[in-house]
Amino acid sequence: MSDPLNIHEALTLPASELSWTAVRASGPGGQNVNKVASKVELRFNLASSQALPQAVKARLLAIARSRIDAEGRLVVTSQLTRDRQRNLEDARAKLADLVRRALAVPRKRKATRPSLGAKRRRLEGKRRQGEKKTARRAIGD
Repeated sequence: MSDPLNIHEALTLPASELSWTAVRASGPGGQNVNKVASKVELRFNLASSQALPQAVKARLLAIARSRIDAEGRLVVTSQLTRDRQRNLEDARAKLADLVRRALAVPRKRKATRPSLGAKRRRLEGKRRQGEKKTARRAIGD
């Protein structure tokens, strides 16, 4: 098991919702790559998490859609270094960053309308483009 993950002073993900495994990393590494499992896969049980409000879970699901596995767990991997412990710290930092991004409530879009000048410029551009195409036609058309 791992330690609880502190997101900020008011939010901590409990250790019971986090699990990690070490697997063999891909890429070059000489003889060491076939012997040492240094890549870390950190899993956060998003579906059954009690630490996050429902709105934050929904935003996190939207942000990390491709990282969710079949059981509803968020999977974060790291193979940045050849050291398992540093990769675990990197994966925990990535997960904390994702949760912080999900905590930020997006601003509601305010509906706006184009100005009269913008409409005129658009129509003038369309008129000029039409004249240009008309000038390309054969004289008999």
